[in-house]
Amino acid sequence: MATSEDWPRHTSERRAWRQAQRGGSRQDRELREIRVALPPWIASLDYAPSQRTAALSERAASEVAYTEGAAGPHLAALGRFLIQTESVSSSKIERVEAGTEEFARALVGIKSNPSATSMVAATSALTKMVDDAGRTGRIALDSVLEAHRILMKDDPLDHAYAGRIREVQNWILGSDHSPRGAVHIPPPPELVEDYLADLVTYANRDDIPSMVQAAVVHAQFESIHPFTDGNGRVGRALINAVLRRRGVTKATVVPIATAMVADREGYFALVNDYRAGRLAPFVESLAGSAVIAAEEARVTAGRFKDLPAEWRSMVLPRAGTAADVIIGSLLDHPVITADDAIGITKAAPSATYAAMDRLQAVGVVRELTGRKRDRVWAASDILAELDDLTFRIAQRVRASRRARGV
Repeated sequence: MATSEDWPRHTSERRAWRQAQRGGSRQDRELREIRVALPPWIASLDYAPSQRTAALSERAASEVAYTEGAAGPHLAALGRFLIQTESVSSSKIERVEAGTEEFARALVGIKSNPSATSMVAATSALTKMVDDAGRTGRIALDSVLEAHRILMKDDPLDHAYAGRIREVQNWILGSDHSPRGAVHIPPPPELVEDYLADLVTYANRDDIPSMVQAAVVHAQFESIHPFTDGNGRVGRALINAVLRRRGVTKATVVPIATAMVADREGYFALVNDYRAGRLAPFVESLAGSAVIAAEEARVTAGRFKDLPAEWRSMVLPRAGTAADVIIGSLLDHPVITADDAIGITKAAPSATYAAMDRLQAVGVVRELTGRKRDRVWAASDILAELDDLTFRIAQRVRASRRARGV
């Protein structure tokens, strides 16, 4: 059985290279040979973490489970909220940026902001992969491909490759026109399918600590880089898919990417450590991030419990009125269209609009479109909480780094 010091490092081999399309500098055009990385085959690898790493991993799994228990009757609402938080943060790691209100509009199909639309696609992809893992008890390659298809199907550049394993050589950073200066050149395309099969076998084992397994699956996936684009977001979704398959979560996800985006360069450095055969730092960072994310998610869960009473104190609706019914539904429907509101209240449109206007007047909701027709509202406190959860996690991640002298 391997120890924490001897996880196999990537090897490499030389491959011929020639541009498929002329471009870039003379050095790009004259490049004739590259060195591709060859990750280890991991399906049957064992790993014995140090006592410290094992303890951190066990604590992380316990904290995540405790968070789900603390959510009580609002577990489903918290789960949807955390999936959205995680997808937004995972997108931001890839420099896909959009404001909270833009994201809220995109959730109900308003596609005015391409970045926000991409974040919603990431939400759908993460939901699909995690739900599949929980429902079937397995990580399946078909599920990974489907998540990628959902993520990339509307991408203006790569939509034709959505859900398809790459058939070309890719690389990370360096020149846009060749692998010159790249920090990582993944395996050649003819090896990718075998590497993914090996990864899936490892991901479905039950004899590995869950946090170790999640860390390895993610880092190995990033090293394989099986798609032309979208690898980071799908790879981070795999972390939560592994945790769901192993029963660490049952109805939520861990907003790991929210911690990663707070230390983006540190996260990339940890993936590079994995390629050099240093696994323990990534496992410990993942476990520490999961603890922070779980603890702050419990703060959010506590706030969710208090919000309906707070909203009712602001509006003072009579029981059973349209305003009262809307307040009772906002945790489950924090972004709500006019048609949604009418369906929830089962009241006349005029009564529903009057209720929404009343909620808007005191700040319980805010209208996002500026229209008189086809209006969309969002629960102000829940939008604020999405930003605040991200802020709190980031603060703690940075404080932890300072305490370690990093």
